[in-house]
Amino acid sequence: MDTRNAIEVRDMSKYFKISRDKAKTLKEKLLFFRRDRQEVHEVLRDISLNIKKGETVALIGTNGSGKSTLLKLMTRIIYPNKGTVETNGKLTSLLELGAGFHPDFTGRENIYFNASIFGLTRKEIDHRIDEIIEFSELGPAIDDPIRTYSSGMYMRLAFSVAINVDAEVLLIDEILAVGDQHFQDKCFRKLEELRDSDKTIVIVTHSLEVVKTLCSRAIWIYKGELRLDGDPVYVVDEYLRKCADDQRKEREEAIKSGRHMTKGVVYVDTPRDLDSFRNEDFPLHIRGWKATDAAVPVFSIRVNGNPVEIERYERRNDVYTAYAEQFPDLDKDTIGWQAVLDRSILVPGRNTMTVELRDGERMLAQKELEFTLEDPA
Repeated sequence: MDTRNAIEVRDMSKYFKISRDKAKTLKEKLLFFRRDRQEVHEVLRDISLNIKKGETVALIGTNGSGKSTLLKLMTRIIYPNKGTVETNGKLTSLLELGAGFHPDFTGRENIYFNASIFGLTRKEIDHRIDEIIEFSELGPAIDDPIRTYSSGMYMRLAFSVAINVDAEVLLIDEILAVGDQHFQDKCFRKLEELRDSDKTIVIVTHSLEVVKTLCSRAIWIYKGELRLDGDPVYVVDEYLRKCADDQRKEREEAIKSGRHMTKGVVYVDTPRDLDSFRNEDFPLHIRGWKATDAAVPVFSIRVNGNPVEIERYERRNDVYTAYAEQFPDLDKDTIGWQAVLDRSILVPGRNTMTVELRDGERMLAQKELEFTLEDPA
């Protein structure tokens, strides 16, 4: 193994055998000895890669592509059927947070249990326990049994232990959504701190912004094969392009077979429900956005039953980013809409605005809100 590398994977493949109709009793085995049918499910195929010391690498791909299996192979929780996986340096994995916790012991006692699993001695834990407790922000609750903890407190304690083990190689699998937003930000800053040190980090995540921000390299696993390896921005862009293409093909097949049901969403940015306006507020601009996978959607706005003409459509990158995977053919330049309300269709007091998105006669999404026009009298 090259001493410059933290992880080396060479011509590695992994498969699992799945038994169908397996005989469970001796009688069944005697009577139906041919009934045990096995299938081989190949998860990873001919993977070869190097991860150098000090790199922060993301493994990306759709669910079932083999990312987490590859991470487990790196931790030696499971072993390859072909090829080799070698690591260099002390390794810590954040795969199953809280493994080894006992519900009847306190948070402090469980720190000792959990940290020992990661290979720390009693003396090393004594030296770091104050730092672990401070990072977890559990305060006096650290001396309560962890069966009294909320799920967020439990995960915060587990993350705090794992992140302070001071390993040379850190393997992380989809555990960044720990606790509330404040604690998530704190965890992310800690990972940035580790990235800027000499640590090697391999992370599996579906948060592509984390990949672009945190990582120096991205590896895309597609249907068990290494599809692309390189700069995160480029790899993520190609990954999203392929996801959109695959979903488009799936949708086309579903449409042909009659299984596809179109979907849509509409939102009104202004006015808000129950807003109040005066005559001097006019002309009143209304804005919002829409997203759908309908081939020829029908979008309409009515106020008090009167149609409102759309003034223009506009680009909404924020909405496109959120819905690009769900609606692969979404046109980012026509997501946003804007119109101007004609004063003549309003009445003093309560007015009702209805925004609808249809696919032919079928309603996809509807938004109804009320606003008040104050009577100058």
